Amino acid sequence: MDGAESGPEPDSGAEPDFGAAVAEVVRLIPAGHVMTYGDVAAVLGSRAARAVGTVMAREGADLPWWRVVRAGGLPPVWHEARALEHYRAEGTPLVERSSAASGSSAWRIDVRRARWSPATDADDPF
Repeated sequence: MDGAESGPEPDSGAEPDFGAAVAEVVRLIPAGHVMTYGDVAAVLGSRAARAVGTVMAREGADLPWWRVVRAGGLPPVWHEARALEHYRAEGTPLVERSSAASGSSAWRIDVRRARWSPATDADDPF
């Protein structure tokens, strides 16, 4: 042994890590559109929607985090009010329901109208 072998080869960078890949997809979501956590995972060839959520919770502050929503069209937990400001500013389609009994308003994203996929974008990067 000549000492040249010091361990495994360093990562060549050919495969970006999952967090970086999630961030890349999230940055592509246009204003006024959303993807679900599962949509983001599917674009990456994964079924790991919860892992996407973990990445967003840990690394999403510098991303348009409000554009990644739960499957039912609800925004990230504990960020509903801030997200609603973004949705209104961007013209994201919402479904709003008022409750006369409680005087409150409930809302969610109209996922059918707001959902975006890079596969449907003319400049498909994937």
